Amino acid sequence: MSEHIAARTVIEAFLPSVGSIDLSTLYTEANAVGIGDQTLRLAIRRLAASGEVEQHGRGRAGTLRLTSLGQARQSRDGIGLALAFGQDGGSIRWDKTWHLVAISAPERDRAVRDGLRRELLAAGAATISTGLFATAHDLGDMLDSSVRSHLVTATATALNIRGVVQPAEIAELLWPSAPIITAYDAITRALDRDDASQPSTVRRLRLAHALERAIRFDPLIPPEMRAAPWPPTTLRTAWTERWSAISDDNATRPYAEWLPLALP
Repeated sequence: MSEHIAARTVIEAFLPSVGSIDLSTLYTEANAVGIGDQTLRLAIRRLAASGEVEQHGRGRAGTLRLTSLGQARQSRDGIGLALAFGQDGGSIRWDKTWHLVAISAPERDRAVRDGLRRELLAAGAATISTGLFATAHDLGDMLDSSVRSHLVTATATALNIRGVVQPAEIAELLWPSAPIITAYDAITRALDRDDASQPSTVRRLRLAHALERAIRFDPLIPPEMRAAPWPPTTLRTAWTERWSAISDDNATRPYAEWLPLALP
């Protein structure tokens, strides 16, 4: 049985960074992976309500485009993918610098602080003290520019967390490997279930859905801090080989703009 694919995944797969897409195309591609019209309509309404997309026209005759907010989020997602594949291919290597981020917001702005905490954790940072986060990467481009005025940042070449000083040990303390590896079971299942007799777009959507599930909570710790071979790297490499081997049978290709750019 195939993994359920969210309607949002299909929408994001085909939305260009600039310009619009015909809703008839979205409905056709969503239907091909078992998503009904009503489910897709609800997903579009949620994205529009969040301010990420704008719909012009109604039904299949309409069009959909990203807003500036949606473009910014898409750009941040692309940065994360580029980091993952860049580390896998060796073009991005850790410079042995830790990045520290502190939230600086008054008590009255509790909602801002809570939102920043969620955003930092989603970007791969880990809490090391109250209001203080650590990461192996500069997260500046992965955070909404509107929140940066509430952050204090610093860098360090040495980190001591309750007596733990070795980078690999710090990585395991802050970002335990077991749940990260388990999340990549989604890619293993997708590769095992990939059916070459299916249309190329359907195959790509299912593979992309699996990659998104696997990488969603992966802090993308530099491989220098993990034991080799690191299973997520191995599985992303296998995923890349499969993705690259698919011959497209129509002009509409999901993630046409940014997945090819992220691949090594």
